[in-house]
Amino acid sequence: MAIDVSTTPAPAPAPPAAERLTGRARLVLLVLCAAQFMVALDFSVLNVALPVLGKDLGMTRSGLQWAVTAFALPSGGFLLLFGRIADLVGRRKLFLTGLAVFGAASLVATFAWNQEVFLTGRALQGLGAAVIVPTGMSLLTTTFPEGPQRDRALGISGTLLSLGFTVGMVLGGVMTDTLGWRSTMGLLGGAAVVVIALAPGLLTESRHPERPRLDIPGAVTVTGGLLAMIYALSTAAQRGFGHADVVVSLVLGIALLAAFVFVESRSDAPLVSLPMLKRRTVAWGNLGGLVTFSMMSTVVFVLTLYFQEVLHLSSFRTGLIFGVQGLASVVAGMAAPKVIGRFGARRVLVGSLLAQGLFIAAMLGLGADSGIWLATVAVSVASMAHLGAIISYGLTVTSGVPDAEQGLATGLVTTTQQVGMTVGIPLLGVLATTPADLFSGVRAVLGISAAVLVGTAVLVAAALRRGGRDRGRDL
Repeated sequence: MAIDVSTTPAPAPAPPAAERLTGRARLVLLVLCAAQFMVALDFSVLNVALPVLGKDLGMTRSGLQWAVTAFALPSGGFLLLFGRIADLVGRRKLFLTGLAVFGAASLVATFAWNQEVFLTGRALQGLGAAVIVPTGMSLLTTTFPEGPQRDRALGISGTLLSLGFTVGMVLGGVMTDTLGWRSTMGLLGGAAVVVIALAPGLLTESRHPERPRLDIPGAVTVTGGLLAMIYALSTAAQRGFGHADVVVSLVLGIALLAAFVFVESRSDAPLVSLPMLKRRTVAWGNLGGLVTFSMMSTVVFVLTLYFQEVLHLSSFRTGLIFGVQGLASVVAGMAAPKVIGRFGARRVLVGSLLAQGLFIAAMLGLGADSGIWLATVAVSVASMAHLGAIISYGLTVTSGVPDAEQGLATGLVTTTQQVGMTVGIPLLGVLATTPADLFSGVRAVLGISAAVLVGTAVLVAAALRRGGRDRGRDL
């Protein structure tokens, strides 16, 4: 990290200057964050439009889940593979390719004339996202040196990631009501075109210096395992965990992931370095990330049901509440790098998980006919803690990792993000929708989410307590 640490009086002002981003660095960060925001937007912008979309394309109510699952399967299943390929063939090259695939797929979905064409577009969007997310994150971590610059860059990126999910929920409803559901897909295609136009002149190429061979058996087993697990968990909410294809997919996913561990332990050039996974910062940092994403996405889902079906709020008023949540996330994203700089990423991760759990627990005080203000305040503060957890877990996992392995490390980080956002709702959301009393189901999900977050905070704190400083120590 190029910061002057001299103790002589003359260069004393150098560190603050080195921590500031140059004009070009700001543009690079803007492009990378815009791509991440675009993908986060895609996760939620279509949710409000699903009923209208289904009628237009002749999709059944049970078939509507595939509008989400068709994107989630490739976007989560191929992340590790593309993160490693980017290390070998070039992160910039693959990033631009992913943008092109995502943009073209968005146009296919925009002009789809039947459900088959639409679902094909969604699947290709997911494939493009699986390229954009790990390559964009690894470009960010290799562009900005470890320390204040990377902390600030990841803070902005994490803020936009969280904000993109929230903005998508609000924007999706407005655009569907005014311009039709196709405008949501057209927006994503237009955003991809803008990023493609700016990226080539700003980004520089980076890759693994030794160009090792690709671990094909590892790629097949981990990709197949993730695809099977995500499919099972995504469809369980609709069909139940006892349905044959869900059970078969779960068993297949577990078997393939177990085979992946076996293959990697014997590979000369593994897709995932098992010694890296044995580091406490990587293993426990990713657990914290998985839990914060899965629990928060589930809480947002059940609160949407609570606002609209229990309190009978309009979509517009519900959107305003989540808009407050989004503003709170922006504030947290601005403050998080300074807090992390003072207390360290690990302490902030533990504190953020704990605070997120406690404020979700506070929502157990919601009533069946009142609770708007309590829910608004509690979910906003929980979202601020969630943002702190997002940024601090990414720093915990990637700190001290050589540039040559940043694609792998960030692939793990982003896989955790995507899988967390995918599995939370199928695992817990079904508890809110199956009981006859929806309000009781919402309370059950809030209680479980709070308990899981607090329990994870305790486990992560205990596991990382014996570690050294936050940066650079191999545990």
